[in-house]
Amino acid sequence: MRRTRIVLADDHPLIVAGLKALLQDDPTVEIVGHAFDGQSALKLAAELKTDVMILDLSMPGMNGVRVAQTLRGQSPNCSVLVLSVHEDRAYLRRLLELGVSGYVLKRSASEQLITAIRSVAAGGIYLDPEIAGMAIGRELNAKCSSNVGQTVELSNREIEVLRLAAAGYSNKEVSSRLQIGVKTVETYKTRAMEKLGLDTRAELIRYAIVKGWLGGP
Repeated sequence: MRRTRIVLADDHPLIVAGLKALLQDDPTVEIVGHAFDGQSALKLAAELKTDVMILDLSMPGMNGVRVAQTLRGQSPNCSVLVLSVHEDRAYLRRLLELGVSGYVLKRSASEQLITAIRSVAAGGIYLDPEIAGMAIGRELNAKCSSNVGQTVELSNREIEVLRLAAAGYSNKEVSSRLQIGVKTVETYKTRAMEKLGLDTRAELIRYAIVKGWLGGP
């Protein structure tokens, strides 16, 4: 079995040491590098062909939000798993819109981190159970749950496109995976979102979670 290649990005050496101790005995992961600032994290992700970056939001120089945004274009095959003390819904909504694949609270790391890594490495989405409810918001939860219960006819191709989009794949990546044109992907995605009454990626993720689409490919 190929091990998941991980870069740790946190400006606190004690946190990095703790994460290494937590993960070192797991046969499914390999820590290939660590960084104490945002620019170094981006450099390592590109150089080391990283599968998953475990990212703190409070990084010096370039904060975690900017790192996640830049990484999406620079190293699209690297999934971002945020590990943070922040429980603010606005932070989480913003990160989901940027394509982050997972969010775990630091206080939950010992119980949740390995499960989260496996989920995002497999192409899924992982949200810490402590914040999953507030991640999207009550009003959005009600909206998406209502949409799930509606009789909306999506084609198999529309479902494939939406599932990959919810998991964080760009239109170009979806095009490559499904062997269809980028414009065709955009058409399927737009049409399916309109059918479901969804406007943002955060809404799409909530819908996908309720449908059980995000446990991996």
